[in-house]
Parts: sequence; structure tokens; C-alpha cells
Amino acid sequence: MSATADHAEERTNPAARLGFEPGQVVQEIGYDDDVDQDLRDGIESVIGQDLVDEDYDDVADVVVLWFRDEDGDLTDALVDAIGLLEDGGTIWLLTPKTGRDGYIEPSDIQDAAQTAGLSQARSISVAQDWSGTKLAAPRR
Repeated sequence: MSATADHAEERTNPAARLGFEPGQVVQEIGYDDDVDQDLRDGIESVIGQDLVDEDYDDVADVVVLWFRDEDGDLTDALVDAIGLLEDGGTIWLLTPKTGRDGYIEPSDIQDAAQTAGLSQARSISVAQDWSGTKLAAPRR
């Protein structure tokens, strides 16, 4: 694929900007009626297979964690997600944007990530109502 085609895909498929790759196993946690279906479809398009759900019993390359303020303790959710990852895997923490129900302060995300032993790589807008924070798991 050409660089121009890559850039075109990034504009039309937000999942392409998140670094997903064909063949990756992506486990989704926290699915609910409010998730962004276009983003989910885009991830599946990039990886070439369905997302696996919370019942998947092997390790994943990437965990997509939809998390809202009312979902409980973010640090606990991140620690649980680390246990689902292949060594060197990443977590995409997807949280509602400012002003949306379930919004989480960036400082709370940073604190929870640090407590869980994750390093925060970057945060970007991933959908109309969702922000994404890429978190790197420590090498085991």
C-alpha cells in the first residue's frame, strides 16, 4: 500500500491511527450500548478478524478497555487487563470525552496507570464521544 493510501485509510478508519495490525488478537473489555460501533468495526477491519470478548481464555496482543467513571476502580481494571496481555502488549483505554457521561479526569487516568505499573504513551480523540489513551505494559 502506498503512503497516500495509508493516509487515506487513517482519515476514513480511525482504528488505523491507533496502530492496530493485521492478525493481532484484540480483546475488548467493557463493551456496552454506548461504545463507538464504527471504531469497533474499524479495528476488526484492520486486524482482519473479530474482537475477542471478556471470556477469551488466551493472551491478547492488545486490550481495548472501554471504561466510564461509574465502572468501578480504574486501577483494578488496568491491573486485570495487564494479565490478559502478551508480553509487550498494549492497552487502549477508551474513556468518554469531556462533558460526556462517565468522563474521567486525565490526572485520574495517569494516577491509575502509574499505580498499575503502566506507562502512558499518548492520548488522542478516537471517536465522537471517546478519547483513547495508549498504555504500555511492563515487560515480564
